[in-house]
Amino acid sequence: MSPIAARAKLHVAMVVFQTGYAGNHVIMRFALNLGVSKLVFPLYRTIIALSVLAPSAYFLEKKERPAMNTSLLIQFFLLGLVGITLNQGFYIFGLDNTSPTFASATENAVPAVSFLMATLLGIEKVELKRRDGIAKVVGTFVSVAGSLVITLYKGPTIYEPSLRTMDQSINVGGSEGDEEENKNWTLGCLCLMGHCLCWSSWIVLQSPLLKKYPARFSFISFSCFFAVIQFFGISAYFERDVESWKILSGGEVYALLYTGVVGSAMVFAIQIYVVERGGPLFVSAYLPLQTLVAAVLATFALGEHFYLGGLIGAILIISGLYLVVMGKSWESRALIVSRQQQQHFACSATEEEDGDEDEHKKERRCFSSITQPLISS
Repeated sequence: MSPIAARAKLHVAMVVFQTGYAGNHVIMRFALNLGVSKLVFPLYRTIIALSVLAPSAYFLEKKERPAMNTSLLIQFFLLGLVGITLNQGFYIFGLDNTSPTFASATENAVPAVSFLMATLLGIEKVELKRRDGIAKVVGTFVSVAGSLVITLYKGPTIYEPSLRTMDQSINVGGSEGDEEENKNWTLGCLCLMGHCLCWSSWIVLQSPLLKKYPARFSFISFSCFFAVIQFFGISAYFERDVESWKILSGGEVYALLYTGVVGSAMVFAIQIYVVERGGPLFVSAYLPLQTLVAAVLATFALGEHFYLGGLIGAILIISGLYLVVMGKSWESRALIVSRQQQQHFACSATEEEDGDEDEHKKERRCFSSITQPLISS
């Protein structure tokens, strides 16, 4: 596969990622309004994700799965703890005490936090004196700014659907006033901050471990396996009411299937695929897109108005993503030029040592590695 086709594949994957994840906030809010346990629900959700990912890992990576050792098991345990158990735990408690809109807004801090972490750890190289480094930094913060504009600024209505496809609210518990009285906004904000920190850490820490253990499905399956054990231990200790472990309605089944298959299994698989081939920044830079997708889906599916703030935010998000993508492209070109120069110097030194070497063999040896795609198929 050519480098251009491989990069296009990454962009398509991230658009699918964000489109599927955009509904996760609303579905989770719907599940909480049904009265699901905030400890048991993530356990069932992760079990569903593991049941989808594990067979793929077993059959697709049977021959290429690296040998397991104690060090890898410890790292998978920690990734499961940070990236799944604490990540989802902080999220569901934060969402329960705030709102889907606010939860989506706080996740827009993930690109900036991930970018900072990846830079400090040396995973993402940033040369602020070069145009690619400036483009990546500016693009990241422009995308975050665009998502915040969508969330915090409405402005006048620029599009009003003539027909609502859904007239009922997803609130099925008590009244909106009763819900607000039971919320601890400060606790919710702190939990969502923890969620963003855990998600950013998870995205960044996957990259170096993937170099040691490149079997992606097995990688994420082991993380899910340890997360299931962790969730089960926590739920068994704190959730003693047997009724909290029961699935009582079709709505709960739907919420579990969506969050387990789409919100977890699909998202985990795409995320680790793109982290391996595009890097942590590439994944996190697309996260603000979910705010735009959620706003568009709400307009056409729920009949909500589309405001000027949504249009301004959309322009900023698209511009920011374009800058990040261009920055990565310029960085790749600079890397190719650097490799060509190193290869040229190596060939020149070799020519001095082996003056009588066949010309065709020298040319093939010097330039064969340059023609290889940067992203393997």
